[in-house]
Amino acid sequence: MTTTLVIDGANVVGARPDGWWKDRAGAAARLHAQLMVADVPQDRVVLVLEGAAKGGVRAGRDAHVTTVHAKGNGDDTIVAEAKKAAERGDRVSVVTADRILMGRVEHHGAMVLSPSWLLDHL
Repeated sequence: MTTTLVIDGANVVGARPDGWWKDRAGAAARLHAQLMVADVPQDRVVLVLEGAAKGGVRAGRDAHVTTVHAKGNGDDTIVAEAKKAAERGDRVSVVTADRILMGRVEHHGAMVLSPSWLLDHL
């Protein structure tokens, strides 16, 4: 069974008080670079970016990491990506600390992991 990790980029970046708010695109680029070499147990990694963070990483696939630019609300895009993976038959995990988003992705069968879980793997 294929496993997919969907990442709430804004939530993960916001979990580190490293000045990300001064350069959202740069923070997204750093997260993407870390994901490219991270040792996560999932087969596929989907990084969802919204707002100014989209300027840091182009949309598309780089090896095992696919970057998706949210057209509107990032949460809606995260739910759509989790649902799409679940409908494919993947075992899906979503990284977020957003309680409302947690309920929405759990509704589609996704397991929720905390941003600290991901940061420990970077």
